[in-house]
Amino acid sequence: MIAANDVETIIKQVETGGLSDAAISELRKEYQNYHFTYCMEDDMDAHVPAVERSGFNLYFVDSADHCAKLTRDPEQGSGFVFAEIIDE
Repeated sequence: MIAANDVETIIKQVETGGLSDAAISELRKEYQNYHFTYCMEDDMDAHVPAVERSGFNLYFVDSADHCAKLTRDPEQGSGFVFAEIIDE
């Protein structure tokens, strides 16, 4: 389960500092109980993001069962996928 206040704090950190490999590395150090993935939005196929922000979308990972899957519910989540949006 991902705490709601962690979701908001983490989103604000990314919005403030920008989305990058370094930012994800810092989040991994600070929030060791969550998994973090960084990718491009076009890697997410037709999945619907849980949170949409300028420059990135956020998805939650549910790894409670045998296989990990995406969820829009942070209460089901164990990790974050930050998908960068690049304007073309």
